[in-house]
Amino acid sequence: MMVIKMQKGKHSYVFCFIAILLSSGANLGAGRERDRISRLPGQPENVTFSQYSGYVTVDAKAGRALFYWLIESPGGGSKPLVLWLNGGPGCSSVGYGASEEVGPFRVLPDGQTLALTPYAWNKEANLLFLDSPAGVGFSYSNTSSDLITGDQRTVKDAYIFLKRWFARFPQYNQRPFYIAGESYAGHYIPQLSRIIVRRNKGINFKGFLLGNPLIDDYHDNVGTFEYWWNHGLISDSTYNALNNSCPSDSFLFPSKGCYDALFGAYTQFGNINPYGIYSTPCDALGTLPRHTLNTPLPWTFRGNDECIVKYTKLYMNRLAVQKALHANVAAIPQPWTTCSDVIRGSWMDSPRSMLPIFKELIQAGIRIWVFSGDTDAVLPLTATRYSIRALRLQTLSDWHAWYDNQRVGGWSQVYRGMRYVTVRGAGHEVPLSRPRLAFILFKHFLNNQSLPASPT
Repeated sequence: MMVIKMQKGKHSYVFCFIAILLSSGANLGAGRERDRISRLPGQPENVTFSQYSGYVTVDAKAGRALFYWLIESPGGGSKPLVLWLNGGPGCSSVGYGASEEVGPFRVLPDGQTLALTPYAWNKEANLLFLDSPAGVGFSYSNTSSDLITGDQRTVKDAYIFLKRWFARFPQYNQRPFYIAGESYAGHYIPQLSRIIVRRNKGINFKGFLLGNPLIDDYHDNVGTFEYWWNHGLISDSTYNALNNSCPSDSFLFPSKGCYDALFGAYTQFGNINPYGIYSTPCDALGTLPRHTLNTPLPWTFRGNDECIVKYTKLYMNRLAVQKALHANVAAIPQPWTTCSDVIRGSWMDSPRSMLPIFKELIQAGIRIWVFSGDTDAVLPLTATRYSIRALRLQTLSDWHAWYDNQRVGGWSQVYRGMRYVTVRGAGHEVPLSRPRLAFILFKHFLNNQSLPASPT
């Protein structure tokens, strides 16, 4: 800390102000450097980017802190910053987004070694992964009642996190800032975007990219049941029962009548993987555990835990890894998990629709791209198309195929204020099942460019 001798006169307050600035800058810099990851266990030798991770306290009185992992783009420069959020609610962005979808590392079967993936999104942007809310992943609270939470506290804490994180990393204050994510982040991302737009002070927010999202309970229910029936997953009678019992129900909290109809549908699915109906989570998993069929939303990610994140769970539970990530500082005795049953089971509030927020954000002029993997039966493309249609937006470019070289990558429609994209052959987690197509989509989103509309 620099000490400046105070003098009487008109310059005294100037000197004092400079001293405070220098001291604050030093403290922020020290905090940032404490979060720097020197090296992860099992990390490849040819890593050319910097990483930071640690905690940002969002409520000191409650002892509530959120864990983040920043993976910068190689070479630095002025590339944008992208915050990634997974949904659930209750699933870890570190466990899924960073480690299985868009981050640069994949854990190998030994649970100890990392390998680089060719389609990492940090090639195009600096990636900030957030475990949210407290109780998810490495995020924690010293107040047990904080684990009873919902949309309101989650978005409030996320905004506090962002403001304090930007104070710790001021070099990102003027960078273009985007939010990306999937599934129940269909709630997190629009709500957080609205707070940023309304209170925007110092955040250069440009827009969001949202995949297979929960947007509107009614339209998502109707579209989901239609997808199941059209893809031969359920009978006519079950389809009718669902439409008679469920459309007006909460997607997250179905009534008993709706739940019974949902359970009837699940039993007809057989042992398919609902997150990608034409594939299993991996070769080692031929069937989903039966208890997966007893959970609404209509499923948790528990079925995928058996294989997709199996190696990540081994890696994240190693003490050497947690030390390198500056994680689990509270020494929580429970093992690290990809999704929290406690958080999911204690969720208190979930608005029925995000459509009013979409309308507000469209009016504000931020960039909005929504995409769907077309083999997802959990939050399928028909659900999203019904929700988007309810916005009654003007079509600027009608439904058309987009290409990756000579092959159709999916389809797209451009509206005034929004672009919708499907990804061919992708499941619920598009970057996991179709990493190359997801990477192409991401690059075009950042550049606000139309996807290739003809073979090359």
